[in-house]
Amino acid sequence: MRLPQKLFFTFFLSSSIFLLIGIKVAESSSVNHHHHHHHNHNDDHDTKKLFVFGDSYADTGNNRISIGQSWKEPYGITFPGKPSGRFSDGRVFTDFLAKYLGLKSPVPYKFRKYKPNNLKYGMNFAFGGTGVFDTLAPYPNMTTQIDFFERLHKDSLFTHSDLQNSIAHVSLVGNDYSAYLSRGGTIQGFQTFIPQVVNQLVVDIQRIYNLGVKKISVTALQPLGCLPRNLVNDQCNDTFNQAVVFHNLLLQQAITRLNNQTTNDHGSPIVIIDLYTAFFSIFQGRENNQGNNSKFDNTMKSCCTGISENYTCGSVDEKGNKMYKVCQNPESFFFWDEVHPTQAGWEALSLALQANLEELQH
Repeated sequence: MRLPQKLFFTFFLSSSIFLLIGIKVAESSSVNHHHHHHHNHNDDHDTKKLFVFGDSYADTGNNRISIGQSWKEPYGITFPGKPSGRFSDGRVFTDFLAKYLGLKSPVPYKFRKYKPNNLKYGMNFAFGGTGVFDTLAPYPNMTTQIDFFERLHKDSLFTHSDLQNSIAHVSLVGNDYSAYLSRGGTIQGFQTFIPQVVNQLVVDIQRIYNLGVKKISVTALQPLGCLPRNLVNDQCNDTFNQAVVFHNLLLQQAITRLNNQTTNDHGSPIVIIDLYTAFFSIFQGRENNQGNNSKFDNTMKSCCTGISENYTCGSVDEKGNKMYKVCQNPESFFFWDEVHPTQAGWEALSLALQANLEELQH
């Protein structure tokens, strides 16, 4: 899967033409302009809500219990003490974002009928394993997740003023790319596939905005080459990270363009959550000057791993024997499994992302 470095950079230079594709969509379908200069005082008392779309970095329990890795032990051992559908030993980014906004974590879409009181905090439509397109996971892609949201809005479960006071978080962390490779796509093919993914992501963000949500955060891709499952000789896979840089560049351009088209009393409507820089700040140990933020003994190893390559965190054999091992102290690990941060990892990332999060408050 590794492409010779020289070839990769040639593709990189030749791909500046794709920057044009990357911004085409944004130009052709400008975000509706809404100017609201009069403020209804009643609206100020409405609870701000958080609506979440995306994948396992944001899912808090939508995956099916029967097949979801996130519903198996030892997921959830740190919080809430048992599996809760989160892909971590504890809390995930959604939980830290909600807390930052002064909210409870919004209820997963599939539990909306069981916990009606929690609807006042918003709703989480994210399903682990999904992307903007259909992936290998048997779950609704982002378009369908937004369809669910739109239906609840049309059914007046969430009103127009709810949406105007709320924040949407859109998590896209690479499932489209792993699905593409597992279906036989090549690294060379990324130069045409990456702009397609970013274009669709921009269409999705515009749609959420046009439904009435005036503040949206979207993740830049984390360094996929540094996830434990993608390491080459214990080092980050540069080829993957170059592809990530290209994705993030196109995303940055498209979002800048969208923000420029939108006049808003409250700063930029769309904020990029820069996971790429945040992950690297932790790998490089820069976070240790942030007060109580423990330095991780292990940044590139996972706390929970399969006992061999045939198994992953949470695997059991046909007799129910554990086929995984868990580290003694998850707090000293940045990664929980081959792909997902620990609760301590997410806490450190949230601190590293303070500047992005503050933009959401304006």
